[in-house]
Amino acid sequence: MDLKQLRAFLTVAETGNVTRAAEVLHLVQPAVSRQIRLLEEDIGAPLFERERHGMVLTDAGLALVGYARRALLELDRARAEIGTVDNSIGGLVTLGLLPSTIDILSSPLVATLAADYPGIRVRIAMGYAGTLLRWLESGEVDAALLYGAERSPNIQTTPLIEEALWVIGPKSSKLRPDRPVALAELAGRKLVLPSAPHGIRTLVEHACAVAQVTLDLSAETNALSVQRSLVLGGHGLTILPPIAVAEDLRAQKLRGAPLADPGIRRTIVLALPVNRPIARHVRCAVDVLTQEARRAIDAGAWPEGRWLGA
Repeated sequence: MDLKQLRAFLTVAETGNVTRAAEVLHLVQPAVSRQIRLLEEDIGAPLFERERHGMVLTDAGLALVGYARRALLELDRARAEIGTVDNSIGGLVTLGLLPSTIDILSSPLVATLAADYPGIRVRIAMGYAGTLLRWLESGEVDAALLYGAERSPNIQTTPLIEEALWVIGPKSSKLRPDRPVALAELAGRKLVLPSAPHGIRTLVEHACAVAQVTLDLSAETNALSVQRSLVLGGHGLTILPPIAVAEDLRAQKLRGAPLADPGIRRTIVLALPVNRPIARHVRCAVDVLTQEARRAIDAGAWPEGRWLGA
């Protein structure tokens, strides 16, 4: 088993096709096929089912994917860290951001890191809290922003931001920030909500149980972009922190109002692993991430956000 084989394996797994993988790797197709064959011989099991519409991972292939990604990531980290000269701070850092926070944080984060720590290479991984937690535990992510409800004995968390959830609707909904909407008023209205066990879905279901309110769902989705599109298309209202659709609210493509009776709030935390050391360059990147989140709050760019950090 060598690096060329692992790269070929992961590229075929991601593209689902040897021909496309060969294009990505700038190799001829037989060379990619040979790398896969050699890896299968080394593993002692087929890694793909060769089907009519492409290559599908077998159970053995699915098991290998995570290990292969982590192995290549660790080598990239070592290469980046060793490649820094003198005593400068450098290395590869992978930060996990929630879909609702990535737009407001990614650009200032990259800009500040480039200015203050040019030796640090940053990778930004987007995912929902449960996915980011798994990546953090497995080592695929160095630090992440999660919802406070996520728990793991292998992760330490620091509360950073508390934000209220709003009812979000199309322009025709005439929702207004100065007119809170009681949860009971949503009964009988069509709603588009995140699929369980998404953190917001859990918070909403708990509030409904306490208030004895039953919601009528027109659709569920695990993608924020789909949730937004369905609301824009008039398929129902939704419940989100306003930061998730801040641009649409500013452009008045969407309207929003705070939830009331009961109000629902969520906490965003900074999560770090406790089962492995935190390198110096990772701590520097985490400090910048925290700094940019605080700046967004102070500048009023994070609607309904309240800073909890030190």
